[in-house]
Parts: sequence; C-alpha cells; structure tokens
Amino acid sequence: MTSSQPIRCLFAKAKPTSSPTSRRTFHKSTCLHARPSPRYKSIKAAELGLVKKNEAPRAVSAKDLRSYSEREKAALAKRYTPAQVAAIEVGEAVIDPQDLAEQAAAREDPMKINYLDDFSTIHPVADKPIRAPPENYDPNLRFKTEDELGEDLTNWVKDMPEEPERLDWMKFLDRTRLTVGKPEAELNPRSSLAPEIPKLDILRRGTTDGEEIDAATRRLMRQTGFSHKEIRRFRVKHLVQHGVTNQTRLGKIMSMYHLAVAGNGKGMVGIGEGKSAEPEEAKMQARNAAIRNMQPIPMYEGRTIFGDVKGKVSATEVELMTRPPGFGVRCQSLIFEICRCAGIQDMAARVTRSRNHMNTVKATVKALLSQRLPEEVARARGRKLVDVRKVYYGGNV
Repeated sequence: MTSSQPIRCLFAKAKPTSSPTSRRTFHKSTCLHARPSPRYKSIKAAELGLVKKNEAPRAVSAKDLRSYSEREKAALAKRYTPAQVAAIEVGEAVIDPQDLAEQAAAREDPMKINYLDDFSTIHPVADKPIRAPPENYDPNLRFKTEDELGEDLTNWVKDMPEEPERLDWMKFLDRTRLTVGKPEAELNPRSSLAPEIPKLDILRRGTTDGEEIDAATRRLMRQTGFSHKEIRRFRVKHLVQHGVTNQTRLGKIMSMYHLAVAGNGKGMVGIGEGKSAEPEEAKMQARNAAIRNMQPIPMYEGRTIFGDVKGKVSATEVELMTRPPGFGVRCQSLIFEICRCAGIQDMAARVTRSRNHMNTVKATVKALLSQRLPEEVARARGRKLVDVRKVYYGGNV
C-alpha cells in the first residue's frame, strides 16, 4: 500500500448512501416506503365549511312553504278529481310546517339512537312484539249465524247506492264482522300462547321452502295428491339395478334399469321400474313410479299379515307366513326391504324355484296384495265373525 492511497481515501467525496433494499415481500402491494404519494390532496368537508355542529334548527312557518302554482294545479287536475285535489290541500294545511322541515333528518339530541330505523315495522328479533291487552278477551264471543249474516247483507243492499262500484263491495267485506261480542276480540284477539320463535334464514338447514321443485316432482304431486314434505318422508329403496341392451338396426343401445320399492311404513307399499340412458334419470323414474303405485296392504294388528299367502311371477314362487309378536322378519334381503317399507314387523318368507331378483320383488308385492280378510271369508260363507280374544279375554291375549 503506497502513501497516496490513504490521502486519496481521506479527501475523496463522500458518496451518498443507497436506499435500503427492501426484503422479500409476500404481499402483492408494494412496501410502505415505496408507495407513491397521492396526486391530489384529500379534502375534508370540515375544511370547506360544510359541517355545522350544534346549530339550533331554524323555526319554519307556513310562509316558508309555497302553495301550488297554477301549472302544478293543472297537473294535479289531470290525475285526480276535484274532490281529491281539495282533500290534498286540506290535508297539507293541517300538517305543521315544522314537522315537514324536520322529517327525514338525522337527530342530534342526546336521546338519538345509534342506527337508522323508520319504526314502521316490527322486527321479529330486535323489537319486542306488541301483544293485545287482556281486556280484549271476550268469553262470550261466538260466530254469527247464517240468519245474522243474511241480515247484514240485506241491510247493505238497502243502503247500497244506485250505481254501486266494486269498491263498495270490498268495503262491505272488510267492515262486516263475523262474530258477536267485543269488536276488539275479533280485530285484535288476545292470545294465551307464547310468541313464536323468530325464524332466521341463516339458521335454516335442510328446509325445502326455498328449494325449487323439479317438473317431475310437481307432476307426481298432482297425480298422487301428496305434498312435497310427504314425498320426502316416504322410504324408498332401490333393490335391482343393472344395464340392459337394445339391439336395433343402428347398433346396440345401452341403458340402465332400476327397480325400486316405496312405502310410508304404515301399511302402504308400491314398486316402480325405470329405464334410461342416464343412471340418475332411471333412478328417478323408478322412485316416482314406486310412489305413484303405492297401495294399502291388509295388516293384522299393524304388525303382520293375515294367514299364509303365496305369489307367483314367471318361474318364481314366494310363500309368506304370519308369525307371532316378537318373531321379527326372517327372510331374504329383498323381501326384508319390502316389509320394512310397508311396516311389517313379524313375518317369515320362503322363495322356491327360481330366485330371480326382479321376479322375487314382484311376486312378494303380489302376494301381499292378494290377502283375504277374515271378514270377507265369513261373508262369503254366510257366517258371523267373532274375535274370541276380545269376547272372552278382553283383548289381553
């Protein structure tokens, strides 16, 4: 190292230090020190003098509110009748001008609320419901008889104007009372029940009120008369499903086949078949057909069948046998699911010859529907049926 090097270091110009390098950022926005300053300065309403605090409201008189001009009266006359225009002017003259000036304005007094509300409706959660007072209860309240209602109608016809309008009939329907007693007991009755718990949409789970019902389910509701809730409560079980092939001149067409059983668990059962190129479509067809074909089956004591019955479909033969309480359902899985949908609790079954699944289901339902009731047998033989257990043992056996 020479002697000129330290001199050069001492008299060298001080170099400006570079800006500190920012560390690696894990956010899309830039670092704070690297953000550009805004082009325009923020302007506040207080700096412009637009905010007035603690200013007493100015008194408003009728002179501050101008009346309707001739042009405005002509516009009102095109839309309203002269009687309605006169009613509007009288109504506006009755209103205090100070109320017109203060309405729809935010309150600044110490008793103001911290949220905006028009107080026109009662919120089921935030507000306390207003219940009718106990004085509205009338123990002698009763409905009017047909003669009393006819008398009200006769009086209305007598007092009816020469050229009645539809509005007159609607007023009669609204003002006519259907009960005799205190008017408050009918218009605002007192309820002894506890108020209903408010239903919040955010707490609903599994409800169908907001769900859209497909066209197939709507058609099923019209055909059967069941509601959507009842259809969802039915027990549906798909017992047989396999692919089938249809040979045409254009080639083989593949599709899916479904066989389902449906029941309400209280003595109604039905089976349905569905076939479609889409598995879900075939499944839905079988379900709807099973619900549509539901029929009541005879049940003894609500738990078993009447005697032993047989059913035969093609080469499949099914024999169903009644059993005492507590025996259970002892049979193969297909017949077990049918009994479970129908609500049968005690029964035995035997499948002879062919055990084809599709024919087994059809033969079981055929056997359940072919039961003969004891009353029918006694009527056919000309005999009188007597339940020995109810006559001699009081039904305790």
